[in-house]
Amino acid sequence: MKKRILVVDDEPPTTRLIRLNLEHTGGYEVREENDSARAATPGQEFRPDLILFDVIMPILDGADAVA
Repeated sequence: MKKRILVVDDEPPTTRLIRLNLEHTGGYEVREENDSARAATPGQEFRPDLILFDVIMPILDGADAVA
């Protein structure tokens, strides 16, 4: 069974690169979100095993998300 990873970053090229590299291993299903304010919805629907959240983003960043 593939592990699920949600990648949250405000730069689409970054999330795409991470997704492509992780999916290439064959062990991960990856979803991308580029709007930090909408990151909770994919997280609830997708139910990821891991969330990679950029630490510096407009509106809500990784540090604020865990606070």
